[in-house]
Amino acid sequence: MLRIGITGQHGFVGTHLYNTLGLHPKEFERIEFQKEYFKSEKELDTFVSKCDVIVHLAALNRHNDQEVIYKTNVELVENLIASLKRTESKAHIIMSSSSQEERDNLYGKSKKEGRELFVQWAKEANTTFTGMIIPNVFGPFGHPYYNSVVATFSHQIANGESPEIQVDGDLKLIYVGELVEEILKIIRETKNEAEYTVDHTSEAKVSELLSLLQNYKLQYQDRGEIPAINNSFELNLFNTYRCYMDIANYFPVKFKQHTDPRGSFVEVIRLGVGGQVSFSTTVPGITRGNHYHTRKIERFAVIKGKALIQLRKIGTDEVFDFYLDGEEPAYVDMPIWYTHNIKNIGDDVLYTNFWINEFYDENDADTYFEEV
Repeated sequence: MLRIGITGQHGFVGTHLYNTLGLHPKEFERIEFQKEYFKSEKELDTFVSKCDVIVHLAALNRHNDQEVIYKTNVELVENLIASLKRTESKAHIIMSSSSQEERDNLYGKSKKEGRELFVQWAKEANTTFTGMIIPNVFGPFGHPYYNSVVATFSHQIANGESPEIQVDGDLKLIYVGELVEEILKIIRETKNEAEYTVDHTSEAKVSELLSLLQNYKLQYQDRGEIPAINNSFELNLFNTYRCYMDIANYFPVKFKQHTDPRGSFVEVIRLGVGGQVSFSTTVPGITRGNHYHTRKIERFAVIKGKALIQLRKIGTDEVFDFYLDGEEPAYVDMPIWYTHNIKNIGDDVLYTNFWINEFYDENDADTYFEEV
C-alpha cells in the first residue's frame, strides 16, 4: 500500500484527488496535510517522513501583486525540499505546474522555477520526480474568480448574474476527474519525467462555454429538463454547472399535476439523453441508498407516500434534508460527489420513480457506499 500525501489537499484539485484516492483503500493510504504545516518544520517533517508519494499542489494562483504570487510559490517548493533533505526522504514527488510556464508572467515563472528546483533535488537525492505541465482545469467545486472561467461563469449564471467575456480566447481544457486519473497513472507507473505534459481533452472558445452553460440554466435550472449531452466534455460541463446551484433552496421541485375525474397525470422528466428508468416500493421506516456517484446524473421522483431525501457532499458534514409527499409529487436530483439516501417516513408504502442517465453496469457501476 502506497502512502500518499497532498499539499494543497483542501484546494480544488487536491479535494478531488483526496476523495478519489479514498475509493481505493486497498491500494492507497492517505496521509493528512494541513496548510499550517508549511509554518512548522516539525510538522512538515512529520508529514514528509510518512509519505511514499507527495503530490505538490499547494500554490497561489491569483493575487493583486504578482510578486507575492512568485515569492509564495517558490518558497513553498523551497520549504518542501528543505524538509525532504532534513528527513532524507526518497519519496516520489509529483508537482503540478502549468501551461503558463512559457508565458511572460510571474505565476508561470514561479511554477517553472519550482519544477526546476525539484528536478535538481531529485537528481541529488537519486529519487523520482514528475513535473506535470497541466492545461486549464475545470470541474465541480472550483472557486469562482479564482480557479477557472468555467467556475466563474457557472457561479454567475446559476445565481442570475450576467457574465461578460473579456477575451474570447480558445481554451485547452481538462476535466478535474481526468486530471486525477492522470495523476493516479503517474503514481502507479512511478513516472520519472522532469517535464510531463498532460494533454488537454477538450477545446472550446470562451463564448462556446458561455453558450452551453446558459443553455443549462434555461433547460435544466429553469425548466427541469435534462439537456442533450453529446460527448463526455458536455457531460462533465453539465455536472460542473449543477454543483453551483443552490440546492438547499432549489429542491424539491414540484411537478405539474393534471387532475380530472379519472385521476391524475404527472410528467416525470423530459430528456435530451437516454438512460434507465425504474421504480421502487419502500415499506415504512426503510432507507435506501447511502451511496454517491462521480459522473452519473440521477433523479428521484416521489409519486406516492412520504419520503425524506438526504444529501451530503463528500468530505463535509452539512446534510440537506428534503421532505417530499406524493400528494404534491416532486423530485430531487443528485449532484455528483454527494452521498444520498431516501427514507419512507410515512405509514404507507412509498412509491419512487428513478431515472439515471446511463444503464447500470456491475463492472463500472460508479456507485460508492457511504452513510449520509
